[in-house]
Amino acid sequence: MGKGQAKMAKKSKTSARKFAFIMDPLERVIVDKDTTFVFMLEAQFRGHEIYFLGLRDLYARGPKVIARARQCELTRRGNPHYKFLDDGAEYPLEHFDAIFMRKDPPADAAYLYATMLLSLADSSRTFVLNNPAGLREANEKLYALNFPDAIPPTLVTYEIPRLKTFLDEQGGEMIVKPLDGHGGEGVFLVTAKDRNRGAILEAVTQYESRPIMAQRYIPEARNGDKRLIVLDGEPLGCMLRVPRDDENRGNIHVGGNCVKAPVTARDREICRMLKPRLERDGLYFVGLDIIGEYLTEVNVTSPTGVQEIDRLDGVNLEGKVIDFVESRVAGLKR
Repeated sequence: MGKGQAKMAKKSKTSARKFAFIMDPLERVIVDKDTTFVFMLEAQFRGHEIYFLGLRDLYARGPKVIARARQCELTRRGNPHYKFLDDGAEYPLEHFDAIFMRKDPPADAAYLYATMLLSLADSSRTFVLNNPAGLREANEKLYALNFPDAIPPTLVTYEIPRLKTFLDEQGGEMIVKPLDGHGGEGVFLVTAKDRNRGAILEAVTQYESRPIMAQRYIPEARNGDKRLIVLDGEPLGCMLRVPRDDENRGNIHVGGNCVKAPVTARDREICRMLKPRLERDGLYFVGLDIIGEYLTEVNVTSPTGVQEIDRLDGVNLEGKVIDFVESRVAGLKR
């Protein structure tokens, strides 16, 4: 059976569901990169109804949470790449079989309040990916501290003298990053010989007014920062994001090059370490950042990389994610 036939077979066996996506505005979607976009396309292909809403489209009246949502259709080809099928309506959260919380970072106050509202959804009637309580628990930097056998030497502190001592202990090189950063924002390589060292630490800590994370610099970073996509605790696929010669960061939006990579034995070992905690916290779909043998971050808000891995490996990871969601909603009370 060819790929097209397999997709048609999948479509014919699937009963229509209502899937809502909480995300950034559709007009800002980059159609050949955005992971949420292909989740929506895959669900749409299978005959599900697709709804769009933003954080501000959630409100509560007493204990009942309402979503102001618009049904939409998407296409890879066309300008624009989406259209709304209605002017929007107000629905209780339980109107939807599944809600995908896919708002991009930062996880600011508005984001946290939205997860609190989503926590009021009746879980026997609506499946939320990822679990809202898990999203509140899992700061994408700090969550990795739960897995000491997977991470490099790491320090979290406000204090510049403590950071300088840690730098010396790590042989004169470390990476520093803010706890609320994303996409490589505010990430610096700090070296003991750099006369800008003090200024960098002052800037990143905002003169010791906010905590930051420091980690031992891993030389394998020059070979690439691996993004490993994990579904229900199991690795789905990965790629390396290789930095440009003039960059330390491999993030795609700052020019990192996506390179095909295998899922290694160490990657699987890291997933085994994380799986019980991920299951407990309801973090079903995550993106792990791995450099060399070390886990550096656990991305939970709106992990990306699916389209790049699809192209590199000739796979359809979004299909496996929608399979998983369909399996979860199959047992819900409707």
